[in-house]
Amino acid sequence: MRKHKRFAAALFILAVGFMPAGWNPASLAQSTAADGPLFKIADSQLSSPPVVISYGDMRFTDPKDTVVTNPKVRRWLVGQIAALKPDAVLLGGDVPMRGGTANDYAVFDSETAPWRSEGLFVIPTLGNHEMYREEKQLCEADQPVCIENWWKAFPKLRGRRWYSVQIGSRMFVLNLDSNSPLVPGSEQAEWLRAQLVSLPPTVKFVFFNMHHPPVADPPEEDKPGASPRPNEVALADFLKTAPERKRIQFIVVSAHVHNYERFLQNGITYLVSGGGGAKPDGVKRGPEDLYRESSDPNYHYLKFILREDRIDAEMIRVSDPLAEVPKWEVRDRFQVK
Repeated sequence: MRKHKRFAAALFILAVGFMPAGWNPASLAQSTAADGPLFKIADSQLSSPPVVISYGDMRFTDPKDTVVTNPKVRRWLVGQIAALKPDAVLLGGDVPMRGGTANDYAVFDSETAPWRSEGLFVIPTLGNHEMYREEKQLCEADQPVCIENWWKAFPKLRGRRWYSVQIGSRMFVLNLDSNSPLVPGSEQAEWLRAQLVSLPPTVKFVFFNMHHPPVADPPEEDKPGASPRPNEVALADFLKTAPERKRIQFIVVSAHVHNYERFLQNGITYLVSGGGGAKPDGVKRGPEDLYRESSDPNYHYLKFILREDRIDAEMIRVSDPLAEVPKWEVRDRFQVK
C-alpha cells in the first residue's frame, strides 16, 4: 500500500486564500536562486513509490457548455486524480476555456475542490487558451487581463511564465511557456539552458511540462498549431544535443492535441496528453507513434511511478464517456530507464 504524505499545495492556493488542512509552510521550500528550482519537495515528503500525474486540455468553463468540453468527463478525471493522491499533478495548459474570463477560473476552482481536500500539489503550465479573451480571439491588447487571471489563480507564480520544481532528489520539472519564444537566444531558452547546467547530480529524470507539442502526428482536420511549430521544434533540436542527456532521461509532456500520442526520438520520450475533457481531436498516426490503438476518444491521464532505476508509466483512459459512472482502463504502458 502506498503511503501518501500531505504537504503544501503551494501552487494551488487560490486568490480566496485557501490552504488545505494540515498545511505546513516549511514542507515546501521556495528557492531564490536564479538557476535553481522555484519549489523543492524533499524525499521524506514523497509517497513510496512516488507518483506523478500529468494531463492537459481540460477547458474548465460553464458546465452548461457541452460542445467545446465534456463537463462530465472533466469532473470524472478530477475525482479520479484526487482518489489516487499523487505526489504532484502536472497540468499541460488550456486549464480554462478562456483565460480572459474570470468565471472560467471560478469553475476550475469549484470543480477541483477534491484536489484541495487532498492537499494535492498542482504544477500548471500556460496554454494558448489561457491567452484567449474569447474563443479563437487572443487577448493581445488585453493580455494583462489574461495573465493577471492566471496569476490570481496561481499566486505563487506571480511574475513568472516559466519556472521549475524539484520533486525529491531524482525528479525535476521544467515548466515552459510555449506561447513565448523557445528559439536559441531567447530569454526562455537561456533560462532553460541554465537550469539544465545547474541540475543537482542526484537528478535522473527531467520532465518538460509544456502545451504545444515538439513532436506530434498530423491532425485529421485542419487545426492551427496542432502540428509541431518551429518554436517547439527548436526546443527538440536543443534537447537532442544537450550534454545533460548523457546521464539524465528527458520526458517531454505536451498537450494541445486532444488525444494521446507517444514517441521516442533521439532517446527522448515525447508524449501528447490532451485528454482532459476538451472536444476530442482525431490524428493520423504515423509509424513513429508508438501508440498504435485507433479507438477514440482518449479522455485520459498519465501516471508516472518512480522506481529504483526507472519510471513505469501508464496511459489510463475513460473506457466509455457515455456511461453513467466512470470506468477506467489502461491503454498504454511503457518504461523510461
